Amino acid sequence: MGNVHTYAARLVWEGNSGEGTASYEGYGRNYRVLIEGKPELIGTADPAFRGDASRHNPEDLFLAAISACHMLTYLALCARSGVRVIAYTDEAEGRMVLTGDGGGRFEEVSLRSSRSTTPRARRPPAGSTPAPTISASLRAPATSRSTMSPASWSLEAEPSRLRTRAASGRRREWSRSGRAVIEPP
Repeated sequence: MGNVHTYAARLVWEGNSGEGTASYEGYGRNYRVLIEGKPELIGTADPAFRGDASRHNPEDLFLAAISACHMLTYLALCARSGVRVIAYTDEAEGRMVLTGDGGGRFEEVSLRSSRSTTPRARRPPAGSTPAPTISASLRAPATSRSTMSPASWSLEAEPSRLRTRAASGRRREWSRSGRAVIEPP
């Protein structure tokens, strides 16, 4: 694989009820996301912003992207290290704060994952994984609290670093560049 990956998506707004955006209350927030060769996503704004509660909103998708990237990075680490994961779940939650100018930003993202490995799984070797790419792109702090059977790991992500502390007390820290640093307990 090369070092640069390019992604493309097309968004189509479907909320014009005849007068466009003549008033804030008068237009719909529904849209479709089209990505070549993939099922279409239908979305809207959060209900707090006059969206449809039955559809995904950008904030839902933002959290899902962070959670999925975290999981896929973890699974790749385990597969490359000989650790057999047999189950993985994650509960993601984010806190968005609105600003006075009508905008907002996520101030915190929290992931609570639960993972199961085969009984004889060994711990992944130190320095064997980069930070998840989505988490490395965040400005908001992202934390992860995980439980893993038979070993237990605690993960914490900050905007510029991802830290892992194993049950043994050893700490791993990844910078945005993906370089791992091992620190003694």
